[in-house]
Amino acid sequence: MITLRHHIISIAAVFLALALGLVLGSTSVSNGLLSGLRDDKSGLQQNVRALETERNALREQLNAANGFDTAVAPLALRSVLTQRSVVIFTAPDASSADRDALVRLIADAGGSVAGQVALTPAFVNPANADQVRSTITNVIPAGVQLPTGSVDSGSLAGSLLGSVLLLDATTAKPRTTPAELAVAVQALQAAGFVGNGGPTPTAGQLGLVLTGGAITGDGAGDRASTIARFAAALDRSSAGVVLAGRTGSAEGNGPLGVARADVDVTAALTTVDNVDTAAGQITAVLGLQEQLDGRAGRYGTAGNAQGMTVPTQG
Repeated sequence: MITLRHHIISIAAVFLALALGLVLGSTSVSNGLLSGLRDDKSGLQQNVRALETERNALREQLNAANGFDTAVAPLALRSVLTQRSVVIFTAPDASSADRDALVRLIADAGGSVAGQVALTPAFVNPANADQVRSTITNVIPAGVQLPTGSVDSGSLAGSLLGSVLLLDATTAKPRTTPAELAVAVQALQAAGFVGNGGPTPTAGQLGLVLTGGAITGDGAGDRASTIARFAAALDRSSAGVVLAGRTGSAEGNGPLGVARADVDVTAALTTVDNVDTAAGQITAVLGLQEQLDGRAGRYGTAGNAQGMTVPTQG
């Protein structure tokens, strides 16, 4: 006869067996899971090492290419800008290393830098657009007619500085007096839209607008548009202008991206999107020559570029 005691013992044995089975089963699953994770980790580590090796090899190739381009630059640019003068305009995010490299290359090409103008963060700040316009309208030299169709701050500033700092495209002579040039530049400096460093620039034949990479943060699109329109207005006021930026500058929110999205701008303005490389710096100088020849192009490594560099003319 099965007593209550035997019944309780039997039920306890069943539960003990179930508990033991769960423990053994979970241990087996855990061991299997851990083993699988260890294999995955080992595989990922191998992939990381392989990618690092590939990255290092590509970096070495890029360094070698940059070294080669730097070495051949004087030969490639010889006499390209003989007796030509260039005014360099730098956006707030432009690299000083890029600027210094371009100054050397312009000299290698037989040209000279007539002056440098540093645009400040305040200039590209959308909140200051009205103040920029007001400052410009108060210092327009006599005889200089700014375009009435474009009233944004970038276009107006480009038109003003193009009139006083870039020579007439037809006569290659200044369109204003040195005093009028100084008044215009000093007014923008006093308002905080142009940096005060260095001597007052003199007028040059060509313009080079140097910017950084992709623009991010609040008002990125407006800031990029200001630089793009500034460069386009300079170009319309001169014998030629090149807008050069770092990798990323040709993206939608980059100054080159904005410029390249406008077919009227790209028909006249040369753009270079990889000025952070030796190849891009050489292309920027060749682009100045291209502008003198009445041509324009989109160069660099971005998807909206038409080629790596300025093609040779037969």
